[in-house]
Amino acid sequence: MLPYATAGEAEAALGRALTWAEAAWLRYSAAVPDRYLHWPNIAITLVVYTLAPLPLAILDLAAPRAAAPYKLQPKVQHPPSAFLRCYLDAVKVSLLIIGPYQLISYPAAKIMDIRTGLPLPSMGEILAQLTVYFLVEDYLNYWLHRLLHTKWCYEKIHHVHHEFTAPMAYAAWYGHWAEMLILAVPSLAGPAMVPCHVTTLWIWFVARLVESLNIHSGFKLPFNLENYIPFYGGAEHHDYHHYIGGQSHSNFAPVFTHCDYIYGTDKGYRYHKATLAKLKELAGNNVQKEDLSSGKKD
Repeated sequence: MLPYATAGEAEAALGRALTWAEAAWLRYSAAVPDRYLHWPNIAITLVVYTLAPLPLAILDLAAPRAAAPYKLQPKVQHPPSAFLRCYLDAVKVSLLIIGPYQLISYPAAKIMDIRTGLPLPSMGEILAQLTVYFLVEDYLNYWLHRLLHTKWCYEKIHHVHHEFTAPMAYAAWYGHWAEMLILAVPSLAGPAMVPCHVTTLWIWFVARLVESLNIHSGFKLPFNLENYIPFYGGAEHHDYHHYIGGQSHSNFAPVFTHCDYIYGTDKGYRYHKATLAKLKELAGNNVQKEDLSSGKKD
């Protein structure tokens, strides 16, 4: 709950006029206890998880021929029942496990020094904090993901997530409840190390979710983020991890590629890419030879 109830009081405390965003935040949060300001994250992420994958899911189901050129595993066609099962199971685990966890997480947020008042963070501050959070999350998630691929952890926990060897975006949240809790730790580590405003925390959880939806989408689109963000793995990088399945020793990092490169867990993927490139080159050469032979006959 903010220590001032009016814009005038807030401006007097800050020594300047409120921005439009700060005025909106004041109207929303002035009379709301801090505990409840952490709760909207549940609804926000659920809405994003529900709606963001829909365009590609509809394209895949309604127009498979149009979708095929952009799919990483075009021979795999999931039926509508698979999409629905994946979504409902993921939401159930999220609401039953992660939801209650977030509702009781206010004491942890206070320890982490998550702010709820004014001023709101600048765009530069938000971007800098998100960069740190992605780097921290990527590194910790890399090692926990490798742990989940040990024999016991895979058989008892992680195999659920790998039921989809050709993943769809909804598979981002599809997994064992224990895995959801384990992988929540890297997501909270960044904000614990570099405290932020609660609105930045909302943005962080949405950004991380959208990134996870992207790498599980099963699509490589012309405007994918890996074309614009250095060292970003993207859908192709993570799709290979699912394609190999439980025996995978490649591509454990969820966001960037540097951890897999540094620790040598991208060798299988790089060999796979090189092999595909060579096959494509050979296929092109064969086409050229056929064209030349056809020209001579003519």
